[in-house]
Amino acid sequence: MALLEFSVTPLGAGSSVGEYVARCVAIVDASGLDYEVHSMGTIVEGDLAAVLDVVRRCIEATATDSDRVTCSAKIDLRRDRQGQLSGKLASLQQRVGHPLRRLGGQPA
Repeated sequence: MALLEFSVTPLGAGSSVGEYVARCVAIVDASGLDYEVHSMGTIVEGDLAAVLDVVRRCIEATATDSDRVTCSAKIDLRRDRQGQLSGKLASLQQRVGHPLRRLGGQPA
């Protein structure tokens, strides 16, 4: 199972790229994979081929009306575990000894 955190950026699109972000989140949502959106990117969990395909589709969708697109990505591939999208956070909270804040200040 792989966790893939990524951010796709259209260059030359100006300072607001919310339209592009929404386009990519719709692709991720339609994939059926588990995911989490945060203020600086998106984390997707699934089979390595599936998560890479989601990123490819996001890049291609962004490139439909942008001449240049960049993508930053990190992959954590673990063949011995699943459910790491929530499992990593739960493990960290146990080590810290209390719930950690999430977006909006809400405990995880």
